[in-house]
Amino acid sequence: MKNISILSASVRNGRNSHRVALYFKQYLEANKLANVTIIDLKEYNFPIFEERLRFIPNPSEAMLSFASEVNKADGIILVTPEYNGGYPASLKNAIDLLYAEWKRKPIAIASVSAGAFAGTQVLTSLQFSLWKIGALTIPALFPVGTVEKTFDENGIPSDTIATDKRAAVFVNELLYWIDAKHKMEAE
Repeated sequence: MKNISILSASVRNGRNSHRVALYFKQYLEANKLANVTIIDLKEYNFPIFEERLRFIPNPSEAMLSFASEVNKADGIILVTPEYNGGYPASLKNAIDLLYAEWKRKPIAIASVSAGAFAGTQVLTSLQFSLWKIGALTIPALFPVGTVEKTFDENGIPSDTIATDKRAAVFVNELLYWIDAKHKMEAE
């Protein structure tokens, strides 16, 4: 079975994007699609990094754990809120900590906002940063608008049938690219 990590990017108090991370964990497990881990940046409580992990003489256990979680994932669902048209500093900080761990890693982006635009303004800058370090952002998105109305605090969607239908397309695209990567590495 594939290993998919869900990277929950917000560290803000009262965050709502984490609801979507919880939903994907439940969805993947209920459908037996992957072994699932949530990488919650709020739990790591990272400082602002001054250097990439490979150049840090004495990395913390949290840094090494984060790198290990990203490295062992076959693919990642990255759940990010949009803050003022961009993604949170906590996510940029975590992306920049690593390098080789992101290389050719299939990443599916779920953008989240309280408004109707569903976090879509974050996509260009986030995809560009991931592209620059060699990650493979898949060509499927999962935008979530008015998150407080569409998911409860436990990740339960207000319209399960429609949400699961959208999630199936999104997750299947990620699984396709994970399989494609494995086939390329086997050759």
